[in-house]
Amino acid sequence: MTVTADVIGSTDAVDPAHGRSPAPVMSSAPGRMNRLGGLARTAVTRRTQESARPLPPSLDPFFQPPAGFAGHAPGTILRQRPVEVALLGLVPQRVTAWQLLYRSSDLHGRPEAALTTVLLPEGAAPDSRRPLLAFGSAMDAVTDRCAPSYALQRGALAPGSVTQLEWLLVANALRRGWAVSIADHEGLGGGFGAAREPGYRTLDGVRAALRFAPLGLRPDTKIAVWGYSGGGMASSWTIEMAPVYAPELNIVGAALGAPVGDPREVFLRLNGGMYAGFPAIVIAALHKIYPELAEVVSNDFTDAGREVLARMAGLGPIAALPLLVGKRLDSYLQRPLAEVLPQLEPMFDDIRLGNSAPDCPVLVVQPVHDQIIGVDGIDGQVARYRDAGAAVWYVRDRLSEHFSLLPLATPMSLDWLADRIAGKPLPAPSTKTVWSVALAPAHWRSMVEMATTAMRVTFGRSLRDEPGPAAGKVSDLAA
Repeated sequence: MTVTADVIGSTDAVDPAHGRSPAPVMSSAPGRMNRLGGLARTAVTRRTQESARPLPPSLDPFFQPPAGFAGHAPGTILRQRPVEVALLGLVPQRVTAWQLLYRSSDLHGRPEAALTTVLLPEGAAPDSRRPLLAFGSAMDAVTDRCAPSYALQRGALAPGSVTQLEWLLVANALRRGWAVSIADHEGLGGGFGAAREPGYRTLDGVRAALRFAPLGLRPDTKIAVWGYSGGGMASSWTIEMAPVYAPELNIVGAALGAPVGDPREVFLRLNGGMYAGFPAIVIAALHKIYPELAEVVSNDFTDAGREVLARMAGLGPIAALPLLVGKRLDSYLQRPLAEVLPQLEPMFDDIRLGNSAPDCPVLVVQPVHDQIIGVDGIDGQVARYRDAGAAVWYVRDRLSEHFSLLPLATPMSLDWLADRIAGKPLPAPSTKTVWSVALAPAHWRSMVEMATTAMRVTFGRSLRDEPGPAAGKVSDLAA
């Protein structure tokens, strides 16, 4: 049986635009724990008896915040429970994992509850020197079955989930001894593509992780940010929002792979092509958030078009994309898309990345011949960052395409982040176009280790040959 606990910290309210607050002293709330924790335990017991599968967030009482949660500071832990992680929901993983429900903010700065999954290597003791990786998952879906909190659990049924496949790569950070936080950055509503709020949820998930005693982290713990594609977009929002929303966090670097850049350009690029399902998924997500898009869906979409959106909202991206290959949005509209677009320009302006400057070093990696995210859009995001004063190291890969670059760039990304954690000096910011990031000899050892990690994950073996470092021991956690 899964044991849950309500944990409420400081009652000081915080301006969501700034998010400044000291880490609260954690204390138990017995009444609330008995009431809501008991409800969650009952739900888990029913799940075990009926199907031995976890409940998706929309059906799991654990995700319902305690009364009065909005009065607490962003990042305050509201509830916690241990969970079991499994590859594809089937192969149990040798890691220690918890789910933390915490107070966060939505697109408009209104209080909401959000959730992150925090992880340590199996057997790792709390270590105040341990860095924390904030990983942005490419959820790319509306359905909550693609939320990391569900998709990573043992027994999860998440057909078409990218998050489940990403675990093969995220495990490499745990193998290095890092702690990892994977927030449900789309929120309970599945807001794929929304502005700002993925950053709020990720940053508050980091705040919660720093306050979670079993991880043994400190307020000044070194934090790295990493994400690819839709996860790169969420990670972009994380580092763009951090200077104002969470300035106290010690973010030492971010690695962004194919981070979308200009969603409008991607939207039009994919319409009618092999990946036309992505624009449909974005519409299915954002019409619940942006009134201008809701009006278009209500007034301009045909009945068949609205049925397609409803279907896209219930599927993971890998399952959804084959259904709309070659389909144009015009076929689901009562007037041409070109006539509709002017009405949507305020939304596209809002979700465009690069209009706020990160204050940490940023590595951006992008395929020159990306079939989903055009290189021009990423060139623009990098240029906007630099114009605003950000330090960006930009690598363009000639031979890779969108899907192959993720595994190929993983060693490079993690090594670069490890160097930032270790405090190694950087050369001047630059833009380089290479034949392939895989050809760099400096990363060959990491590529071999990545392959070994993938084998360990696949067979459910321990990620590390040795126990995790003891608390207070000088370790190679940045290696």
